[in-house]
Amino acid sequence: MRDRNISIRRAQPEESDVLTEIAHAAKRHWGYPENSIEHWKDDLTITAAFIVNNEVYIAMIGDEIAGCCALVIKDSRAELEHMWVKPKHIGTGVGKALFMQVAERAANLDLPALEISADPNAEDFYQRMGAAHIGEVRSEIDGKPRVLPRMSVGLKHRKQPPGR
Repeated sequence: MRDRNISIRRAQPEESDVLTEIAHAAKRHWGYPENSIEHWKDDLTITAAFIVNNEVYIAMIGDEIAGCCALVIKDSRAELEHMWVKPKHIGTGVGKALFMQVAERAANLDLPALEISADPNAEDFYQRMGAAHIGEVRSEIDGKPRVLPRMSVGLKHRKQPPGR
């Protein structure tokens, strides 16, 4: 079921705990064991300072926060981080709305591409959004290798009208 009543707004620092809860719930949705969730605790935490220092967006359905994501800009590079959707809203258009918001914002900032270190479960989603596989990020959890797809989507830049 798609929900057409999705609105996007900037996150407020006081919403950090709610966004962190969504991140944990979204990661658990993919069946990761609790020891992995605990290992990723810092990576899954969205702090008030992170919200203040980056462009963090929230997808709202009515009065409910359905998901979030962040545009992080470092050295003229755009990175999509903290893309999390409440499990009950996965597949309803929330992720697409958030992705489009960040891609459009990055394009408006004249950044050439939006890069993503994707959870393997989200790789197909990012491919549907136009991202291509450009590499891998390797790590280890409890002695087992973990490989994340590194992805990038080229951004279309807005053309300025003649005379401007």
